[in-house]
Amino acid sequence: MSPTEQLIDFVRSTRLDEIDLEARRIVRTMITTVLGTTVAGAGEDGCRELRGLLLENGGAPQATSLVHGDRLPAASAALLNGVMARALDYCDAMEPGLHLGSSLVPAALAAAEFRGGVSGEEFVTAVAVGAELGSRLNLTEALYDGLDPTGVVAPLAATATVGRILGLSGDQLLAALGLAFNRAGGSFQSNVDGSLAVRLIQGWAAEAGVTCALWALRGLTGPHNFLDGVYGYTHLYGRGQVDATTFVEELGDHYALTGTMFKKYPSCGLTQGVTELALQARRSGILADRIDRVEVVLPPYAYRLVGHPFAPGTNPRVNGQFSARFCVANAFLNGSSRLEHFAPAAVTGKAVGDLAARVHVTADSALDERGHSAVDLIVISGDSEQHFRLDIAPGFPGNALSQEDHDRRLQDCLAAAASPLPDSRIDKLMESLRTLEELDDVTDLVADLISPEADADRTA
Repeated sequence: MSPTEQLIDFVRSTRLDEIDLEARRIVRTMITTVLGTTVAGAGEDGCRELRGLLLENGGAPQATSLVHGDRLPAASAALLNGVMARALDYCDAMEPGLHLGSSLVPAALAAAEFRGGVSGEEFVTAVAVGAELGSRLNLTEALYDGLDPTGVVAPLAATATVGRILGLSGDQLLAALGLAFNRAGGSFQSNVDGSLAVRLIQGWAAEAGVTCALWALRGLTGPHNFLDGVYGYTHLYGRGQVDATTFVEELGDHYALTGTMFKKYPSCGLTQGVTELALQARRSGILADRIDRVEVVLPPYAYRLVGHPFAPGTNPRVNGQFSARFCVANAFLNGSSRLEHFAPAAVTGKAVGDLAARVHVTADSALDERGHSAVDLIVISGDSEQHFRLDIAPGFPGNALSQEDHDRRLQDCLAAAASPLPDSRIDKLMESLRTLEELDDVTDLVADLISPEADADRTA
């Protein structure tokens, strides 16, 4: 079979018991993480406005907006839930900046509701095969060269997940993936400029997964040679330097999705290391009011994304999330990095702004040899210099988070929700997630992800 045919066969035929245990564990963690970040992100900038627009547009009540409980067309529900999931930038990711879970999980839930229910086993399998396809199509820093990996890859991955849940035939899935290829795109300029497009791209990818699968079910087609045609994926995004056969090497035996990272701190993956070092320096006794200057050294790719001068701008949370300078200043001032520290009022505070101005960031290509997330931090106080170094940031493969770290992130998300879930629903949700693969119908989770405040608003 061709590489395209092998990927389609993998998506359609893989059983849960054929997926290795570590990959399954990561997928379950991805699902739990995304549901937590969605609950926390529901009230963030852009989410309220997008919800209002989707409600105005209306349409068939096929799926549910989480937290709010609105009944929307499946594609609209996937879009809104995807944007909410990414709003706090606390979700899973993968080098060099691909976010899959915040598109795959919302798309999968919307598809499951559209279908009328799906077992936990089939749900986890669908997310796993989509994540694996996306992980295998993921490219390098040099090949993306400023393209947003999420915008490029996640539409195809989400389409694979939805195609599996909806039971697309081989020809239909081929058509759907070809359509998704034509929806791919996005720029990291969104991140650098601190725009809401960062989270919107995530939602677009989830929406594309549902839309492209439904279009294919109706007979609409995309290019059959989307992967390795003369103007296909390997040419446009792989820049002619990638052979499609590499996408299917050891397919089904080795799981590329095990390269997924989970965040310890609620900011860009490329700020995880510098945040960790700043907290380490603070624990060593370095206090913010004693600091004259902090020097941060990043690999060039990280520098271009998070090394720019810090300004809160019109979207303070996003600017804080994607600023190494802010993350360092916050860590020294607060001794931690939690969602509350990225709220607009916190990001615009004078103390953190003054300290961020004393943080200087430079790029050094020598760090590329140490790793994608490598970072050096030097703290200067008077005549004293203290050096801190990290090759693998927390949460990345090789420096995995503890279960305690995962639990802390989920607790931070649930506590930060503008429309909180009651303890009774949280307890029921946690029990369902612990037995996710055994659930008769995963859409039963949806009721536990709706805030009573939303219930009251809808009935008022």
